[in-house]
Amino acid sequence: MGLISLLWGIVAMICMVVALIPLLGWSNWFLIPFAAVGAIIAALGILFSSPGNRGRAKTGLVLNGIVILVGIVRLGIGGGVI
Repeated sequence: MGLISLLWGIVAMICMVVALIPLLGWSNWFLIPFAAVGAIIAALGILFSSPGNRGRAKTGLVLNGIVILVGIVRLGIGGGVI
């Protein structure tokens, strides 16, 4: 699950960079739930993996968390609220 959450976080991060382009802020409405699912997968990966193998899941959790925070801030400043 750690690898899945890491890849999910990378895809979400790439989509976040695209969502920062003006007039594409509406895509944050889809990006925030996408990253939330990735964060849930990462949390499950942390929960069910051994202590030595949690690095990928923790990185996935951090990446998805950053995407969620940036998406909420972007929507909050009016960059996607229609």
